[in-house]
Amino acid sequence: MALKGLDIFKLTPKTNCKDCGNPTCMAFAMKVAQGAIELDKCPHMSEDALATLGDATAPPMKKIEVGTGDDKFTLGGETVLFRHDKTFVSKNLYAVTVCEHKIDEKLPELLKVDYDRLGERMHVEFINVQFEGNADTFVETVKKSAAAGRGIILEVADEAAAKAALAVAGDRVILNGANASNYEALSAIATEAKVALGVSGTNLDEMYDTVAALEKLGNKNLILDVTGETVKDTFANAAQIRRAALKDNDRTFGYPAIVNLHKVAYNDANLQTALAAVFTLKYGSIIIMDTMTYAQALPLYGLRQNIYTDPQKPMKVEPGIYPLNGADENSVCVTTVDFALTYFVVSGELERSGVPMNLLISDAGGYSVLTAWAAGKLSAGSIDKFFKDFDIEGKIKNRTLIIPGKVAVLKGEIEEKLPSWKVVVAPNEAVELVKFFKELKD
Repeated sequence: MALKGLDIFKLTPKTNCKDCGNPTCMAFAMKVAQGAIELDKCPHMSEDALATLGDATAPPMKKIEVGTGDDKFTLGGETVLFRHDKTFVSKNLYAVTVCEHKIDEKLPELLKVDYDRLGERMHVEFINVQFEGNADTFVETVKKSAAAGRGIILEVADEAAAKAALAVAGDRVILNGANASNYEALSAIATEAKVALGVSGTNLDEMYDTVAALEKLGNKNLILDVTGETVKDTFANAAQIRRAALKDNDRTFGYPAIVNLHKVAYNDANLQTALAAVFTLKYGSIIIMDTMTYAQALPLYGLRQNIYTDPQKPMKVEPGIYPLNGADENSVCVTTVDFALTYFVVSGELERSGVPMNLLISDAGGYSVLTAWAAGKLSAGSIDKFFKDFDIEGKIKNRTLIIPGKVAVLKGEIEEKLPSWKVVVAPNEAVELVKFFKELKD
């Protein structure tokens, strides 16, 4: 950052009101200087201070918002090249290309991928609509795509077709078609429509000059299409632009990036999936593919969720009652911690057993079983509190509780806290659960 924490502190209200979520104005200023919090989190900062500090404290990569309200997508805002340096800010988004002669075939298929993982919706966020020369057909294709309720990327350089498509594309739209020959006209169209403008070039020098020219026109609502002639060119473009913005602090290249795998690996689903994984890591803000099936989505969305999660915060599931295999109030109860990996491994084995049961997930700080026990997050007291908070005894008639084998030591203490319950110790390893429940049932 151009300014140090003390420089920022001098312009704060110095009231220590805590409205920003920090204990003091100095703590707030230090976090702003580190890029950990945005300046506008302080509701009492004067307009003069905001004007003075705005550009100096802004991330080297501009944050771009596509859409409005709760439905908007956020891209960019990154401050580091590597995740181990600091958490990445805005997760990349996936798009699928449709064209006029395949829209009715492809649209239902891409909409099939829509599921929840750890409280996050996994689906194709954008539909990339190609212009193929006929404006009327293009507009109809855009209409059908917009009806699907996803964001729209208009891959079009034709001015008339772009205007017509923007009129029916909805709110979450990116107009991707600006280049050295048409940037003035498309910038005017994008600005009037209040949408982000995608910019491309035959090489990085040309793209740089075009972006600089657009900024002179006052348009900084930009996304850079880094797609090159080959995979190698595309990867080099993405990496060089990110390094220029974040390491060299060149704000002309400080924008999110589009990577169009439809162009560099056309009609090769396996290669596109592999490349999508590469550009999820480095550095595609929007990755456009030909298709997105469950076979492609499961590894890609899992990778994305791992990469765009704060490494200092464990991945956890929400505490609560999770009925499995058609369980009801008369089904046996099983409890474990809220660490995501534990949940998925254990729930998978429990479902495989086929035995109806209620899986009780308590708040254990996102730790594994033994770590939670050692840290005092998993104890007879925490289980008792969970039972009271969620009214387990009022919701479930069965009085058998199965606890993880690795904390068998808690059995007696839990029985003291829950005297009406029979506590059973499960095996140490999840892989043994199917056999355990089969024998328990028999």
